Amino acid sequence: MASKKKKNVSIARKPLDFTLLITIFILLGLGIITVLSASSPTALAETGNDSYKYVKRQLFSAVIGVILMFALSKIDYKFWQKKYKIIFLGSILLLLSTLAMGASSNGATRWVNLGFISFQPSEVAKIGIIIFYAAFLTNNKEKLKSIKEGFVYPLALIVPVVLIVLVLQNHFSATLVIVMLVSILMLLAGCRMRYFILFGLPIVAAVVFAIFFGGQGFRLQRVMTFLDPWQDKTGDGWQIINSLYAIGSGGIFGVGLGNSKQKYLYIPEPHNDFIFSVLAEELGFLGCTLVIILFAVLIWRGITISMKSPDMFGSLLAAGITSMIAIQVLINIAVVTSSMPVTGMALPFFSYGGTALIIILSAMGILLSVSRATNKA
Repeated sequence: MASKKKKNVSIARKPLDFTLLITIFILLGLGIITVLSASSPTALAETGNDSYKYVKRQLFSAVIGVILMFALSKIDYKFWQKKYKIIFLGSILLLLSTLAMGASSNGATRWVNLGFISFQPSEVAKIGIIIFYAAFLTNNKEKLKSIKEGFVYPLALIVPVVLIVLVLQNHFSATLVIVMLVSILMLLAGCRMRYFILFGLPIVAAVVFAIFFGGQGFRLQRVMTFLDPWQDKTGDGWQIINSLYAIGSGGIFGVGLGNSKQKYLYIPEPHNDFIFSVLAEELGFLGCTLVIILFAVLIWRGITISMKSPDMFGSLLAAGITSMIAIQVLINIAVVTSSMPVTGMALPFFSYGGTALIIILSAMGILLSVSRATNKA
């Protein structure tokens, strides 16, 4: 026990990745400013006198998240490896909690409402799944070349999670992220690419076909709207059309911070999934480029930390967290620019959502913990 305490103390005292830390704070600051600007008309319309309703909640969550980030950055990341089975079981139970305490919205039951707080269990489960697969693949690294141990068995473990998220919660975007994360971790761990090509791609194609053409009419409609949003510009195409208006209006330099017109109830809930559109309108191409560069720096530091990690678990853990951020950023920006069909995907650090922000910052804390192991005290 004494030796473990000594080890934990030495990890906590090692320097963390300063470039990553600064990038996180810049993204967080820009995100809060953008939430303030994007949410003020909606907040004023809802309350009648408080245009700061959403940003106050976001700022409070940011403070909690930063505290958790620094606390988790001082915990030896190997601690999570020892608890990976409990974490996986806890993730499944948390996802199932929507059956008893779920709150429905727009035909989907993705939220758990505890009265004083509401959150999406799938957001927490993403971190749990990353930890589980990083540990599971590390513990079975000698068997990953076989089709049974290196393809069938790891994918079979994710089936319950996918069924819960996709069928019970009707949460396609979270399912997409989870499947992509697991696939990335498996490939990085040493699973053979040919198994994914020969067996994985046909399975994914069949599942996607079943989702879009097997009774999920609204998903097929989203694809049709993506192909031609102007066919129903006052209905299904309303959101993406106004998103494109916002982006186009921004030009090179933007119309100025706080001067967006599309946020005035044209884009539904502009402080959530389509917040990048408001940012593009107000800060223009240059502002969007700055944000994308900041995300690129964060991803670069995450990859560097993964490559320099002293063990396989730390490497996969850092790669999983970094991939989660990268996937969500790519999908969100693709959606708001009409480069793919609309799906509910938040932009990390920017989209309004207190618990989501806390979870993202907590994940950054774990990534910073891995970075400590790559540096000398």
